[in-house]
Amino acid sequence: MVGNILPRMMNNREFNEVLTEAIGYSKEAAAMQRPGPTGLPVRPLGRTGEWLTIVGLGGWDIVFNNTDDEAIRLMREAFDLGINFWDNAWEYHDGRSEEVMGRAMREGGLRDRIFLMTKVCARDAEGFGRQLDDCLRRLRVDYIDLVQFHSIQYPGDSGRLFDPENGGFRVASEALRAGKFRYLGFTGHMDPEDHLTMMAEPCDWAAVQMPINLVDAHKPGFQQRMLAECRRRDIGVLGMKSLGGNGGPIPKLLGIDGEICRRYAMSMPVTSLVCGVRTAEEVRQTARIARDFIPLGEEELAAALSLTRGVDDQGQLEGFKVREGEFGCAYFSKIYPGLSRQPDR
Repeated sequence: MVGNILPRMMNNREFNEVLTEAIGYSKEAAAMQRPGPTGLPVRPLGRTGEWLTIVGLGGWDIVFNNTDDEAIRLMREAFDLGINFWDNAWEYHDGRSEEVMGRAMREGGLRDRIFLMTKVCARDAEGFGRQLDDCLRRLRVDYIDLVQFHSIQYPGDSGRLFDPENGGFRVASEALRAGKFRYLGFTGHMDPEDHLTMMAEPCDWAAVQMPINLVDAHKPGFQQRMLAECRRRDIGVLGMKSLGGNGGPIPKLLGIDGEICRRYAMSMPVTSLVCGVRTAEEVRQTARIARDFIPLGEEELAAALSLTRGVDDQGQLEGFKVREGEFGCAYFSKIYPGLSRQPDR
């Protein structure tokens, strides 16, 4: 192991339970998947009737260290390679990510051929409405396909959103009925308890976004605690953090091939795996992995899970789960300084 990443005891019974769960989920993923019109496989977004490509284009990374024109070229290449599920958020790069993505869709005439998702940070009614209008303006669209409450992880998040007088959910429901967006979901990466609290609220969620990776699989985390509930309620699951977040710490610190990490996450019953890509090579690699993808079989799953068996990462591999860490929503860090300060990526 590397640095403070230490082995912990994991007996055969525990490992076999994790493996058995993964095998079952992989069979579900295979049953969900079918060939898509862009050349990449697609899976259903819960009960919405929508089918998304099994990989999505992450909106934070695509503009990181790239000029606007460079990012637009990457977006166009991703589209040409079949990736037509695009992700973004109100806060990404202070709105620049949405503005650049809006240009890419407008200049390429792509809007009607993209399933567009963005995320809104504000929990209050006025803030949600204002930020949603910002998103529509920056993205240069009349409507968004999927809007999500962003980075659910702060104390009292669900209470603020569902406050009958001033909660963002009320305005979101009005905007949904008005046609500003088509589906509503939420995202978070810190603690499945935060997700379960949101799931208990009176909302017909279309999608939930969460970390899915080889490290989380061994813990009472999102895979073990959230996937079954989403499947039971037929809610679309959007995976993220398959490499452990910014910098790819899981492959980097454990010496695991990043493709194995991606393939494991895609073998779970997720609608799509949002992937952060920053270069043309990464765009092409992501499309290549997806194009002929078949969920991992029993032996492949056992081999993949054995690579992270007994890992105790001390917060290095999944830093986004550290309550006192640096990951979260930059907008909300102003309200809860010290809890989380970096964007959900």
